[in-house]
This record gives sequence, structure tokens and C-alpha cells, in this order.
Amino acid sequence: MENPKGYNLRCTLTFGDIYGQVLVWMLVIFVSLAAGLALMGSSKPIFALVGVGVILVLSLPFLLFAFTTTLLNHIALDPAPAPDRVA
Repeated sequence: MENPKGYNLRCTLTFGDIYGQVLVWMLVIFVSLAAGLALMGSSKPIFALVGVGVILVLSLPFLLFAFTTTLLNHIALDPAPAPDRVA
């Protein structure tokens, strides 16, 4: 009976793969902060905090999903080399 072959787990993710996602996340943060600052001057500044919270809470799951799928798509399983048998 043969022993099952092993596999090597290799991550092929590079910074270039997630660079765009990092830029989008920074853009979302800056837009939400700009919207918060713009609303701070209104008569009800609580709307500023609620606006920033809503933008971040609604965008976070989508950005995490995009990052997670990118990470999982760059995991490679390579067959492990056969061990040398001593006879």
C-alpha cells in the first residue's frame, strides 16, 4: 500500500495584487472623513458621526470579501517531492 503524497502550501500573493484594494480602502476612509467634516458645521453634528459610521460599516464587508477572495485565489498546492527511500 502506498503512502499518500504530501503537498506544499505556497502563497503567490504579491503586494501588486492588493495594491488597488488598499488604495480603494484609503479612498473610502478619506471620503467618509471628508463627509464627516462637511457635516460637522451643520446644526446637528451627530449626523457627521452617523454618516462616517454608515459609510465604514457598509463598505467594510465588501472590501474584506474582496481581500479574502484575492488571498484564497493566490494559494497554491504543489505536490511535495517524493521522499528518498533507503533500501
